[in-house]
Amino acid sequence: MYVEKLSVSLPSPLIQFIEVYREAHQCRSRSQVLETALELLRERELEKAYAKASLEVDHDFDSTTGDGLSDESW
Repeated sequence: MYVEKLSVSLPSPLIQFIEVYREAHQCRSRSQVLETALELLRERELEKAYAKASLEVDHDFDSTTGDGLSDESW
């Protein structure tokens, strides 16, 4: 995996939180803490996208499951 170095400026309370989290969760570095946080943020965004997509499902399609065909017909 390609890794790129990035410089980030954060307020002191967030830096302190990163350090406390790093020690409490035996993370190798601050970068690992930030990587974990960004993965969680990505998951949250994906959950929102899936929730939105599920609203677009055509529930009338569910009525076709009772169309008289069984699995044996396939």
